[in-house]
Amino acid sequence: MSEEERSSAGPAPGGRLADASRRAYELARAPVRAELLEEAAQASRLGLRSRRERIATAARPILQTAVAATAAWLVASEVVGHRRPFFAPVAAIITLGLTVGERRRRAVELAIGVAVGIAIADLLVAWIGTGTWQIGVTVALAMFGALLVGGGPLLATQAAVSAVLVVALQPPDESFDFTRAIDGLTGAVIGLVVGSLLLPADPVRMIRGGTGPVIDSLAAALDHVAAAVERRDDAESERAIARVAAVRARHDDLEDAVAEAADAARMSLGRRTALRRVAELSELARHTRLAIGDARSLARGVSRAIALDDATPDAVHLAIRELAEATRALHVLLDDDDPLPARERATRAAALANEVLRETTNLSALHIVGQIRLIAVDLLRATGMERTRAQELVRGTQPDAGGL
Repeated sequence: MSEEERSSAGPAPGGRLADASRRAYELARAPVRAELLEEAAQASRLGLRSRRERIATAARPILQTAVAATAAWLVASEVVGHRRPFFAPVAAIITLGLTVGERRRRAVELAIGVAVGIAIADLLVAWIGTGTWQIGVTVALAMFGALLVGGGPLLATQAAVSAVLVVALQPPDESFDFTRAIDGLTGAVIGLVVGSLLLPADPVRMIRGGTGPVIDSLAAALDHVAAAVERRDDAESERAIARVAAVRARHDDLEDAVAEAADAARMSLGRRTALRRVAELSELARHTRLAIGDARSLARGVSRAIALDDATPDAVHLAIRELAEATRALHVLLDDDDPLPARERATRAAALANEVLRETTNLSALHIVGQIRLIAVDLLRATGMERTRAQELVRGTQPDAGGL
């Protein structure tokens, strides 16, 4: 058959089959391609949001550092009268950069370390000169000197860093003086002042930022405990124990944030209001820690009951679900809002647990009920309720949480 005849005859049957298969393949791929494109777009949006959040978070310390370095150079050169005060802006940057969010005691310790390290290094370099072995000797003696003046590991480390800067970057002239040490102390002090006065950290926000994830994690862990009870699932109970342990690790970070926020509140301009809110949120964090400890005992009790195949009434997992919802309701306290929803949920959990006491004498169930009641007290206390009233509500000697 000639070329013209093949062309006029149209595509071969095999060719039509191949075209149909290709079209079907393209149609099948279309949803997958659209899904992949959507996932890529979503990832891109999340990436942009994450970068914006990082920039917004870093804006304050970047501005503080720039202002501190400039002010340190200006004061050391114009007020103190030093011609090239290299160590003033360096000390300001080191002090401010390493103490963003740190407690005030550590910030002061770091500032002293800068000045002590420079002074000791200046003295040693004027005596033994510069070189390879001199760096090791100077660093060691600077650290010993920092420890002798009562500093801790942070002060000793910063003294060593300052000593290296003196020996390696800007060794002193033939004679010894305190010029560099004065520059270092000037920069460190300015770094502390700028960190405290220029866009200082919001102490309330510091605690809120750490408390929210702890509340969410504890609620999720309680959901796992409830699921383990409901399904009689030993693997789920082990996961619940692991989740509660992870919450405790998160709370350790929160305790550091609470201590730092208390220091920041004492130095804030609105000191009285800040201290009041920090005290309230600190109580919330403290009772949340107690709830975490009781939740751990609850998770272990559930695991033991499942392993022993001990019966647990339906009210048990319903009560634990109510505890999880009461925990989530604590979020409103971060905004100084109404604690009543959290109190109602915690009281309902205790009421369900009290029903179990009337239904069974099973030791495993009684242990679980005891832990549910303890967590309910912890959550009520976290809302600011007095201990006696919280215990009365949990025992059922008061009718409800309204108006409390």
